[in-house]
Order: sequence, then structure tokens, then C-alpha cells
Amino acid sequence: MRRAADLAGLVYALGWPLLNSSYNGFHEVAFAVPFTLLMLERGLAHRYGAAACWALMLCTAKEDMGLVVGAFGLVLAARAHRAGHGGGRATGIALALGGPLVSAAVIGWFLPVMGGPDGYYWSYGSLGADPGAALTHVLSSPWVLLQVAVTPLVKVGMPAWILGTLALLPLGSPTFLLAVPLLAERVLSDNPNHWPVINHYDAFLWPILLTAALETLGRLHGKHPRLFRRWAVTGTALASTAAVALGLVLFVQPGAWRAPDDRRALADAAELIPDGATVEADNAVAPRLTARTRVVIADATPRGADWVLLRVEGRTFPFTSLEEQQLRVAMLLDHGYTRVWQRDGSVLLQRTRRVPIPGMRVPGPDSTPVREAVPRDVGASLFRR
Repeated sequence: MRRAADLAGLVYALGWPLLNSSYNGFHEVAFAVPFTLLMLERGLAHRYGAAACWALMLCTAKEDMGLVVGAFGLVLAARAHRAGHGGGRATGIALALGGPLVSAAVIGWFLPVMGGPDGYYWSYGSLGADPGAALTHVLSSPWVLLQVAVTPLVKVGMPAWILGTLALLPLGSPTFLLAVPLLAERVLSDNPNHWPVINHYDAFLWPILLTAALETLGRLHGKHPRLFRRWAVTGTALASTAAVALGLVLFVQPGAWRAPDDRRALADAAELIPDGATVEADNAVAPRLTARTRVVIADATPRGADWVLLRVEGRTFPFTSLEEQQLRVAMLLDHGYTRVWQRDGSVLLQRTRRVPIPGMRVPGPDSTPVREAVPRDVGASLFRR
């Protein structure tokens, strides 16, 4: 059993969703993954108070985690009821009711109060313009759920890949119920960023799916030892192969051990920007400037900053094309900016003349976030960012 536990820990730690997430940079998933795992572990250990505490922490990680907590509450209440644990049943019922209410409050009240416009995170226009319209649409035409979930077909491949890399083992455990809200969010979404399996979104699922897979294997071990060995070997082999293909292969590629030339150029250019300046910066380098400048991510709207640092070779978020970035630099050069530095596809501009800039808007109290315009090639493949 010790070897089995060590192997399970290794498969978890080297899981392809975690490798992809680390490649994509820091994200709130860094909190959600351990909180989810600790919530599940404490629930299985019948430490219901601790499980509830971790569930509460999970709700603070991301606005939709309350849905996961709600599903966890249902599973916990059912298991505690079978075990005759009244406290666990009460805890599960409280989480099943409270989790979705927390998500509703965060999305409907807290985020707008913090400055997010109503509907900013709504990515389900195929179902309705807002949650109420979507519910009405689904109740009157329930088949629309299936239609949206399989269009385009890459949405079908996404859950097939996620579950297939664990040999479908998670489907054998009630814990899989926790993954249903997260999978539904993605297959019903209109945002192509949610469909590939190369971003950070799968990391939210990984502790749930691996726990469910291990629970399924645990039942097989007691009832069908021969079948247990076959499924265990298959699941381990598939998960390991996916980990190698989507992450571990980088360890044997020399280029993966050093920053790309364009990233190094951005970092060097950032050092040239004086403290206290206003900056519009490439998404990849903006965090380096937050401690000493007033920086915003360079996007579709010019802000009239003192300095602009942007790539002109290689598309960067949130621009939809490389041409758009190049046109931005050309427009700024024609309207008061001077190129002071350029290397490896990165350009640093300084505003030297105060002339009107077409489309300029300075962020202020009445500003609203600019909704991302997704490039057309995103979402066309499971394995392309």
C-alpha cells in the first residue's frame, strides 16, 4: 500500500494539468488546487469541521468555486448519512446550500461592487444574454444544452481527453460530481480559451479527478484484484504519457531552460523605465513594473502613458493579431512617441511630445474593463494556445 500511495503521489505531482498551469504563469488556480485537495482529504477522514474550513477557503480562490463546494457538500452529506455521522450530514447539507449561494453573491454583488461591470464574466451567449434568459431558454428548449456542448467538436474532445488520460476511472466515484460544474462551464462556454487542454483550467479539475480515480481503484482492489491491476496500470500509463507529452518533454529540451529571447528583451527594456513613470506594458512584463511604476497592460486602447513597452514580433495578450501590435507602435510613433530601444522583437517607446493620440482613454473612476477579443485561431485545437 505504501508503494501504491507513493505512486499516486507521483502521478498527482507530475500531472499534465499542473505542468500546463505552471507553464502559464501564476493564477488563482495556485490556491484552488491545494484547497480542493485538502477539502477532499479532510472529508474522507471524517474531519468535517476541517473540511468545511477548507471549503470556505476554496470559495475565496475563485468566484465559481462555490459550485464545487456545493457538489462536495452533496457527496459529503450522502457519505456521512451512510456512515451514521449526523454532524457530517449537517455539514454537507450546509455546504451544499451555502457554496452556490456564495458564488451567486460574489458574481452578482461583490464583483460589480469592486468595479467589474454586470455580465463581464458571462460567456454563455448561446444560451441567453444573462443567467435568467439562459434558464428560460434551457427550460423551454432543453436540447439546446446538448447542441451547445458539442459545437464545435473540440468541446467533445476536451472532456474525452481529460477523462481518457485517467482511463475513465474518475467516472466510478461520486467524487466526480465535483468536476461536473467545472466541465459544464467550459463545454457550454462561448469563449474558445476554455476549450483547449493546454491552459491552466484543467488544474482546477486535477485533484478532483485523481481523488475520484483512486477511490474507484480502491473499490476494485477489494472486489476484483485482477481488474484492479489492469486499470491501475492503464491509468498510470496514460497519465504518465500525457505528462511527458504536455510538459516533462521540456526538461530534455535545452531551450526550455532559458527564457526566450523576446522575454529577456522585455525584462532588459523594463529596467530602462524610471521609477514613478506611467507605463503601458506587454502582458508578459507588466508584473515586473508594478512595484515602482504606474503600469497598465497594453491593450486595444491607447492610454497616453509616458512609456510604452510592447512586442512587435509574436502576438501578445490581449491583442488579437501581431498586425494590431505593429499598427499600435506605428500610430504612437506618428503621435508624439520616440523609439528609444529595440531588440529581439521588443520595442520601448517614450512620449516626447504631448499631441492628441487617436482613441486615447485614460483610466479613471468611470472606467470599465475591456472585454477580451479572442483571436480566431484560439480554440481550433485541443493542444494550441
